[in-house]
Amino acid sequence: MITWRTIPSLPKNFSGSLATPGYLFVSTPLKAYPHIVEGPVFNDTIYSFLESRQYAELFMKILVLSKKFPFPLKDGESQAIHGLCKSLHELGCQVSLLAMNTSKHFYSEKTLPECMDHFDEVRTVVVDNQLKVGPALSNLVRNNSYHISRFDNPDYRQALRRWLKRESFDIIQLETVYLAPYLDTIRRHTDAPVVMRAHNVEHEIWERRCKNLGFGPKRWYLKRLTRQLARYEREQLNQYDLLLPITKRDEERFRKLGYKGKSHVLPLGLDADNITPNYNSYSQQPSIHFIGSLDWTPNIEGLQWFLNKAWPGIHREFPQLEFHIAGRNMPHALMALEMDQVFVHGEVEDAQAFVTQHSISIVPLLSGSGMRAKILEAMALGRTVISTSIGLEGIRAEHRHHLLIADTPQQFVEAIRHCYRQGPDLEELGRNAQQLFEKKYNRRRLAEKLIKSYSRLVDKRTPVAFH
Repeated sequence: MITWRTIPSLPKNFSGSLATPGYLFVSTPLKAYPHIVEGPVFNDTIYSFLESRQYAELFMKILVLSKKFPFPLKDGESQAIHGLCKSLHELGCQVSLLAMNTSKHFYSEKTLPECMDHFDEVRTVVVDNQLKVGPALSNLVRNNSYHISRFDNPDYRQALRRWLKRESFDIIQLETVYLAPYLDTIRRHTDAPVVMRAHNVEHEIWERRCKNLGFGPKRWYLKRLTRQLARYEREQLNQYDLLLPITKRDEERFRKLGYKGKSHVLPLGLDADNITPNYNSYSQQPSIHFIGSLDWTPNIEGLQWFLNKAWPGIHREFPQLEFHIAGRNMPHALMALEMDQVFVHGEVEDAQAFVTQHSISIVPLLSGSGMRAKILEAMALGRTVISTSIGLEGIRAEHRHHLLIADTPQQFVEAIRHCYRQGPDLEELGRNAQQLFEKKYNRRRLAEKLIKSYSRLVDKRTPVAFH
């Protein structure tokens, strides 16, 4: 196990007083804490603040459990973990992370990435989660979910047990149902409320995949795995103190599956601090792009469908239109692809620069669940997004006002036709998208609402020791 200690809980020379409700004035300014500004030095009124709801919200201690090390920030799950944890830190919470360092997303560096300095402490545990025939067959026979068992690891359990024995937390936050096997360990060693952040209705992703497969052994096997995952997901639902579905649709789905507890819809929020919209491409000839992690099955499935079904018709009508493809872990067959006006880049060093070169972003997803970070990124950068209805789930955007929706090859052709008809005026669609992102999906605004829900879960608050 590797441990990084990144920041102290509070500066050692911290001192302050409560001057007005919700504001702590201090002699040592904390730039990361917007509630706190420089002001009078310590006096007795600080103690009333330490017992207040404002204090609980400012200095809540949160332990986040993740099935992957959330770096680099090139996939939706990593971006979701990063954005929320950074926002909670900026709002005054002390956020720590216990992450699996899996064979698929292995982080080998000896130092913590600079962009992760918002964590109070980070610990990682090496977990071999590679697909293996023996365990897969064993779980199939015993009717257990192999999706889940790959992340049920004794070393990770031991690391969690040790941490909970030595330190108390106000909230334990699980990132996806794949952390549910550790509920028993959490309940034995802490009375902190357990929050499940459901990035997706997990089994729904696989149900949709099965529908897109032809009949045969693979479909039979995946359907059986999906049933096992669905059963596990249902069985765990009422074990959480708070459920954080990522969309209102997912919340309704969980209710239908039997969830009876408290919930707080928490859309995916991205870090807009380093995103700068660029509209220069709208003055040039249109070009389209796709970018995404190509080791995620719904991405490669949707891209292949688009290339085989939609692109031929688009290319016939718009022979000069270029289609640019980029992404991590790109299959060799895709890297070797040769199609007219299709340019395959592989993984690009600067994703934002790649995206802003092209005015139109396509998201041809046929399966999946939850929300798509790549759509939000494209919107934040002022792109014109053309997405399937499945890709758009959870994003409250209007067709032809914020983006374009296309579910069939002919609808993709019509969407491209619409873009050409708009000419430079297409920029207005991109600007509308950017404004919607800022209003609805800014990570900081979403975290402020979440803290209110968290504070209601925490009954007893222990003041932070001042030095």
